[in-house]
Amino acid sequence: MPLRALTLIARTLAAMALACATVAAAAPVRTGHVSAELVAEKTAFVPGADNVVALKLALDPGWHTYWRNPGDSGLPTTLAWTLPQGVTAGAIVWLPPKLLPVGPLVNYGYEGVAWHPVTVRSAPGAALGSQVTLAARADWLVCRETCIPEGADLTLTLPVAADATIDPRDGAALAAARASAPGALADTGWRASARGDGPHVAITLTPPAGAADPGDLRYFADDADRVEPAGAQVLEHRDGAYVLTVPVSSQLANDAEHGFTRVAGLLTASAGFSSARAATIDVPLEGRVVPGPKPIATVVATAEAAPVPGSAPAASRDTMTLALAALFALAGGAILNLMPCVFPVLSLKVLGFAARRDDRAALRREAFAYAGGVIATFVALAIALVALRAAGHELGWGFQLQSPPVVAALAVLFFVLGINLAGVFEFGQIAPAGMRSFASANRALDAFGAGILAVVIASPCTAPFMGAALGFALSQSIAATLAIFVMLGAGMALPYVLLAWFPAWQARMPRPGAWMVRLKQLLAFPMFATVAWLAWVLGAQVDNDAVLRLLALCIAIAFVLWALHARRMGGTRAFGVAAALGVVAAVALALPLASTTTRAAAVNSTASAEDGWQPFAPAVVRDLTSAGRPVFVDFTAAWCVTCQVNKRTTLARPRVQAAFADAHVALVRADWTRRDPAITEALAALGRNGVPAYVLYRPGKSPLLLPEILTQQTVFEALATLRG
Repeated sequence: MPLRALTLIARTLAAMALACATVAAAAPVRTGHVSAELVAEKTAFVPGADNVVALKLALDPGWHTYWRNPGDSGLPTTLAWTLPQGVTAGAIVWLPPKLLPVGPLVNYGYEGVAWHPVTVRSAPGAALGSQVTLAARADWLVCRETCIPEGADLTLTLPVAADATIDPRDGAALAAARASAPGALADTGWRASARGDGPHVAITLTPPAGAADPGDLRYFADDADRVEPAGAQVLEHRDGAYVLTVPVSSQLANDAEHGFTRVAGLLTASAGFSSARAATIDVPLEGRVVPGPKPIATVVATAEAAPVPGSAPAASRDTMTLALAALFALAGGAILNLMPCVFPVLSLKVLGFAARRDDRAALRREAFAYAGGVIATFVALAIALVALRAAGHELGWGFQLQSPPVVAALAVLFFVLGINLAGVFEFGQIAPAGMRSFASANRALDAFGAGILAVVIASPCTAPFMGAALGFALSQSIAATLAIFVMLGAGMALPYVLLAWFPAWQARMPRPGAWMVRLKQLLAFPMFATVAWLAWVLGAQVDNDAVLRLLALCIAIAFVLWALHARRMGGTRAFGVAAALGVVAAVALALPLASTTTRAAAVNSTASAEDGWQPFAPAVVRDLTSAGRPVFVDFTAAWCVTCQVNKRTTLARPRVQAAFADAHVALVRADWTRRDPAITEALAALGRNGVPAYVLYRPGKSPLLLPEILTQQTVFEALATLRG
């Protein structure tokens, strides 16, 4: 046999042996849900040529990884190479992804086997017959019902040869996958241009002569926060061209560094551009774009929220009209009188009916004055909210209770009212004579002030129907916002006005007598309970030291009022001096409270200490829902009485917790006790502007917005829809 033939046989046998060694060295690494390995398209590494190597991820059924732009959630796969001297690796060649809808979200990624080809090169002078070892650290996020970050350190050893053939194990499959890699659209003869039109971008595709219809088109942006992955893409045929209109992302950053100035990404066509099913484009963006409307999907879910069967409808801002919002505001304001935070003031007003039932004209005047105070305060709150939001502050209903000084001031006010009702002192005994005479002659003004106080107390509460109306109001014009807030005030004042206007209703009230004194004293205890609650809110916002200062301030004020009462009742001047010293002490204690701010640490972190509840973050909810897991979000606050009642009577019940666990529902608590722009934004996206708000995100279905007043049966009915 000729020497040349023997040499060729020897080299072939050596290459086969090295290939076998390569297979052993590149054995797949098994992680939790993925089998990962580096594979080569050909049997040898050829110096000076383009050698194609790929990260191959074989995914368990139902699991997926992500494209370079993952869509609404997720992370792209990464490769960090460790290569011999003189060897370089290019970037991953991203193959066209699949659309991976998960409920209201849309992600971009891969299922089954995910190929990530890379071109590896070296100088032509590498020694033939030697070996080259390629090493890489691969990291990926794999998701189904949950998302799990995984990774592996991988190696691939190849013989160095002058030529190579297709690897018999993975080469053909890799070559087939690479055949789907997109080229430039211009290479197919098609031309592209793009124009921005506010919240949309129109991509115009002009075909070459004789080109067939490309079929369904889809645009995948290279960069996140350019277009909404879950937004509808509309295809039209105009004057021989194809126009694909895509929605601009609500998260668009239009600054100099990240501005949307080019449309770069991937276009896929069901019938293909000539012979290519996918092609890349990178064209300048003409016109102007602005961030698109914020779909719930970019915060936590979609804008469509259906009510639980049998509950109050949860109208979205897209379907609600001004008339319907006004009707909801009227009903919500009336129901607000039944909220526990309004009970003390409302009780005092009803007590006034019993004391003055025979003077109907005066009662009617006071009723209208009370209504005026309620409506005027609601209008003032609306103006403050609109002005502050226009200045860039993310605020919602009950925003003033997010301020520790306001909470402390209300606690002091309720404490003073409580000890007044208990009989420790009378305002008339310590007020100057002129002020007492003015108050006696202007009872309507007193009623007006009671209306103001009622709204201030009611501001932490959200009644049924009220949440949808407020969410709509703050997304409309100033005139519409004010109109809805006026209707809210009218609804709250309506029961009192009706009771004053129709004497027959008053006939059912008992006649005045000693019982009124006892009832007045009894009403002191709801006031003191409110003080205790506000002290707890202050502790949640700041710390226990602030609570101690507040209690010490209340003691100092009680001492001052007692000393003034004693001096009024004939005590010596020493009581006056004691009262003055008490005032000094009260001022010294009040000043630190007036300048108190909330702690820097997020209140949401406290949720992690509660069994089963995770703290809220938009990314947390997005990741859970994108993995196909139901999520229940409790938007709450320490200063929201309704929230705390719902928590203790419904959400904390063992049967409800067991039902959540049986349905594999993730529990997330969004604590709005202190100002949190992310929670405010999430509430606004839900069409809500205050707490409580409860929403169940269901895989493959629209989210379910539950009523503000929760019952165990309401939760059970909501969870039953997961099985429907």
